[in-house]
Amino acid sequence: MAFQSSPSQPSVPSQPVPVSLSSGDLHFPESNKLRERTPSPMRGFLIPSPLPTRRTRTTSATARAAEGPIFKGVCKCFSRSKGHGFIVPADGGAEIFVHISDIEGEYVPMEGDEVSYKVCSIPPKNEKKQAVEVVITHLVPGTKHETWSGQIVSP
Repeated sequence: MAFQSSPSQPSVPSQPVPVSLSSGDLHFPESNKLRERTPSPMRGFLIPSPLPTRRTRTTSATARAAEGPIFKGVCKCFSRSKGHGFIVPADGGAEIFVHISDIEGEYVPMEGDEVSYKVCSIPPKNEKKQAVEVVITHLVPGTKHETWSGQIVSP
């Protein structure tokens, strides 16, 4: 809104004037070319995972985990398509995260499989724990297990 002021009159806002336009009154620039999108600098790149995998774990974290004790537990769940799962420790503590890259051996873990593992802390705050060097010690009897190559085996 525009204000008009004069020395003899106080400032009074001018009232907006309603305008009616028809579609014939509007003129758009003539262009048959579609607007090209500028490519994102991140297009084609995967977002890095916040969780350390075997490849991204630091050498010092790997050395600390290797020196640590071996724990035992039971696989609560594991999703091959998601690439992670959880282990319930035998001592009854909180569930421990396990990444697909930290599983040793030829079988994909299933619910109820007994495992042994070592523990590594998860950055940035190092408050949570992650299972590393996970080995299936006992397969659940009576269930079919899958190998990493995709074969179904009943032990």
